[in-house]
Amino acid sequence: MSKLVRDYMHPGLITCKPEATLGQVAVMLNQHHVHGLIVADRDGRPLGIITDFDLLAGEWLSADRQSLDVMRRMTAGELMSTPIDTVEADAPVGEAARIMRTKVIRRVLVTEKGKPVGVISVSDIVASIGEGYQLNRQTVGDVMSDAILVCRDKTPVENAARAMTSAGWRSVLVVNPTGKPLGVVSGLDLLDYCGQENCDELTVSEIMHPALTITMSATIQEAAELMIAQHHHRLIVIDPDHPDEVPVGIISSFDIVAEMARPGSVWQ
Repeated sequence: MSKLVRDYMHPGLITCKPEATLGQVAVMLNQHHVHGLIVADRDGRPLGIITDFDLLAGEWLSADRQSLDVMRRMTAGELMSTPIDTVEADAPVGEAARIMRTKVIRRVLVTEKGKPVGVISVSDIVASIGEGYQLNRQTVGDVMSDAILVCRDKTPVENAARAMTSAGWRSVLVVNPTGKPLGVVSGLDLLDYCGQENCDELTVSEIMHPALTITMSATIQEAAELMIAQHHHRLIVIDPDHPDEVPVGIISSFDIVAEMARPGSVWQ
């Protein structure tokens, strides 16, 4: 029997008001350890969604002090994405994966007879892999991304954030002069420093978190289980014979969802 969206969704909604400032949104994302909030009106009706990536674009792509001040006066209602993509709770979980892949989004509002009942995200779908379901393609090397966004350890945080938002990546790999992986800077890492006066003085090595690594020959299930256990969205793929050299790729939770959404996948 195929698994349904309701089997993996997060019931209930974590919401913010349309008039919430971007600073308030950042606090809520950090407190709840989530990547996105549903923007809802006073009656609880969803209006849109705002994510950590929206905040990064607002904070780090402002070209000058005046435009930065404008962005900091913006509200969740002004920056949110709308309309929200939805999926029925009784739909196969593969349908949620297909929507995320097609729309290039990381979360979908779950409804039951049209009424919002929860949210399902890329991370929730990845968790389903850890239960032992086998995909047609078995290894990390089959689905990983060969391209990696990389910066040196002395790179200013602001420069790394600009590169992430310009390239549409949610993380950057930090390496030393010889290419050895030192850590990863993600959108959540940047949230803690969003708006601080001394953020332009920080380097990526000061805010990065340790990189989790895996090999190309590891199974997708092993990758999913490691992501779930460590609460990470991406793993650095290394050559086990040369672990201190430049990594060979990266696998993210979204790569696994893309495999699930692929025509011919057991999830379809």
